[in-house]
Amino acid sequence: MNEPRYVAGHRLLDGRSAVITAAAGAGIGGATARRFLEEGARVLIGDAHARRLKETEEALAAEFGADRITSLPCDVTDEEQVRALFAHAEQTHGHLDVVVNNAGLGGTADLVDMTDDQWDRVLDVTLNGTFRCTRAALRSLKASGTGGVVVNNASVVGWRAQTGQAHYAAAKAGVMALTRCAALEAADFGVRVNAVAPSLAMHPHLVKVTSEELLAELTAREAFGRYAEPWEVANVIVFLASGYASYMTGETVSVSSQRA
Repeated sequence: MNEPRYVAGHRLLDGRSAVITAAAGAGIGGATARRFLEEGARVLIGDAHARRLKETEEALAAEFGADRITSLPCDVTDEEQVRALFAHAEQTHGHLDVVVNNAGLGGTADLVDMTDDQWDRVLDVTLNGTFRCTRAALRSLKASGTGGVVVNNASVVGWRAQTGQAHYAAAKAGVMALTRCAALEAADFGVRVNAVAPSLAMHPHLVKVTSEELLAELTAREAFGRYAEPWEVANVIVFLASGYASYMTGETVSVSSQRA
């Protein structure tokens, strides 16, 4: 089994200000916030879970400084809360450079059993939420006239079929299409829009609520025989947010070791 080695920061985002949604806790959003701070950015994190969000902010502030990290509760299904998040970013940092749209919601249900509410909830958080935040990001970045970057969180199931995942797959395929279209429009004012598509990224809390049988089945599909650590996905988000990806826009980068 390939054991990953954590990569030290290289100041790739020095002086940048960033907004990261769904960043409370131990998942990809929280890992991205930490990686951005390690790379020199100032970060505003949002999440619908206010208590966990505050705990995450306090932990990161203790490590990186209270002047580098702030938070604001934000449910991406609520347009007013999305607007408030981006207004807070502008007021706090004076400008905005990077937005990471990480909020998403999964679930498992076969189509014959799926309710309208199940379908609507996954689509509203995962696709509509990404739309709301991308729209807010592009409005802010266009007004500033200084360029910027948007990185969306998609999934390999947006390309690949999986039983019980029709709502999630449709939402993530929509995120990919939204990314491509937004990139064409945003290029006119110097903003890049890309996405990552992880296959299997897990953290301890998620592992606890996943059956051993399902986890074994999922990891068996991965070439390394293990799931990705959230920070391994965050590393690719850092790359897309940095100057190293200056010619990339409209792309979805697979963060996966799946054999098929």
